Amino acid sequence: MRVIYHRPRALSDAHTHYCPGCTHGIAHRLVAEVMDELGIVDRTIGVASVGCSVFAYNYLRCDFQQAAHGRAPAVATGIKRVLPDRVVFTYQGDGDLASIGTAEIIHAAARGERITVIFINNGIYGMTGGQMAPTSLAGQVTTTSPRGRDPQLQGNPIRITEMLAQQPGVAYLARGSLHSSREIGRARRMVQRAFEAQLNDAGFAMVELLSSCPVGWNMTPRQALEHIEQAVVPVYPVGELVPAPPSRGASDGRHGKGGSDHA
Repeated sequence: MRVIYHRPRALSDAHTHYCPGCTHGIAHRLVAEVMDELGIVDRTIGVASVGCSVFAYNYLRCDFQQAAHGRAPAVATGIKRVLPDRVVFTYQGDGDLASIGTAEIIHAAARGERITVIFINNGIYGMTGGQMAPTSLAGQVTTTSPRGRDPQLQGNPIRITEMLAQQPGVAYLARGSLHSSREIGRARRMVQRAFEAQLNDAGFAMVELLSSCPVGWNMTPRQALEHIEQAVVPVYPVGELVPAPPSRGASDGRHGKGGSDHA
């Protein structure tokens, strides 16, 4: 019998706490598969944030540290500087990274900290009741924008990944999506390159993953995936904004390559 599915060693057998149709679980699996493939599970330290993503430590079998709201990049910086032989990553939602943690992520990227960031963008504050996030789309209905987000009143969505691409310390930067098997495969390669950038000591690396929140969006799981493809991707195009370093083991210092290959 050919085995077509098995649980990654880095993924625990804990029952999920996420809502039906939420794609956090897919993101967890991608991280676990990459840790297995790179053989880094036993020397990896994750930093959990605040929000739905806080419980990442229940599912990934590596050491974890909990950070205060928005401070995961600062905590990861401290861990990596004290333990430079460890692989350190943060797992953050948009409420944590793109709102209260904006300063931390910008400065970590500017300094070229040798950490990997997994950034989950579902365009809403899912854990606390579906309030508007910095990444909510124009016109998006949330509990704090019941008539839809009006850019004249609440501002425009913030595209964090494009903003970080301007920072010279960035070694790898990409945005993937979790709405289809094809895009999940592309996202997996992005996650792997983000970890490899750290193994190459190349600088700051981040992957933004477009994720669904069917409950917060008041949609069925299928409608939520279609919504990502039809409404979210046009605002947040997927692709690599700062390509990976040229080869494993190579290091070109703290300077990113710039450029874009949006699909």
